[in-house]
Amino acid sequence: MSLVVVDPGLESRIVDFGRPRSRSLGVPVGGAADRHSLAIANALLGNAPDAPALEVALRGPRLRADADVACVIFGAPFEIEHNRMPVDIGHVFTLLRGDELRILGTPFGVRAYLCVCGGFEMPIVLGSRSSLEPIRADDELPCRSSAMPSRYCAEIPRYPSKVWTLSVLPGLQSAWFDEAEFYQQIFTAAPASNRMGVRLQGVALTMPDREMISEAVCPGAIQVTRDGQGILLGVDGQTIGGYPKIAQVTQADLDAIGQLRPGQRVRFHRATMQEAVRRDRETAGELAAKVLRLHLSLDALTVARRFSVS
Repeated sequence: MSLVVVDPGLESRIVDFGRPRSRSLGVPVGGAADRHSLAIANALLGNAPDAPALEVALRGPRLRADADVACVIFGAPFEIEHNRMPVDIGHVFTLLRGDELRILGTPFGVRAYLCVCGGFEMPIVLGSRSSLEPIRADDELPCRSSAMPSRYCAEIPRYPSKVWTLSVLPGLQSAWFDEAEFYQQIFTAAPASNRMGVRLQGVALTMPDREMISEAVCPGAIQVTRDGQGILLGVDGQTIGGYPKIAQVTQADLDAIGQLRPGQRVRFHRATMQEAVRRDRETAGELAAKVLRLHLSLDALTVARRFSVS
């Protein structure tokens, strides 16, 4: 059983939580650019938070089911059509054999996640089922046959329409810069951005007259290039770099990087370590509570259906 790719869209790929244990080999973390949305989508189907899903970006694919498959899409508010009938983000639906699913564009954000019951059954490479390249036309995305009654998540993501604010900690080379130049301006995400990183356009920062040896970098690092512009590293960012780092996005705001679309304006707020730890614990706790509620509600729905049948 599988979903067949009729049209791959712009940048659709299978992801889970990536390969964090392979960075010593020079392999980026990869995986979902917005783990929060992936975890919620999987919970709606009763999956583990990191079950493999199809990440869609800006313009999604057109898929055809060769068996009955229960699905849900969660994340940025994409326009979705099931046999040319609209489907809402966060609503579980079942594709019947021969049905087509079209994921069109989104006015806000960049990415959403198409999940199926049990996750897509892709091969494991370095401990992850995340693919190394986008899907292509005629690819088959293997998954088990399934069906599920309609249900939905009422907490649909909301994205700021004007300026996003991301919390950061000082980078290892923050003392090299006049930090006021960085924190007092608003940047724009450039079109030349991808999963490796988001290029930030703004007033050029004053560059120090010094060099550095390449050192470890990670998702969320903000590097400053020789022209004084910034690069905000994403989940596919390299493991080492030779540009100085002025700041590091906090753990609680990492998922927002995956939803920064070209033209989006963003500013950075300097947080303390205590604030960063507190927000990380709060957001992790809130996500765990949402996932638990969705799993419990699915269990209750299953029991209720059994009693109604009997």
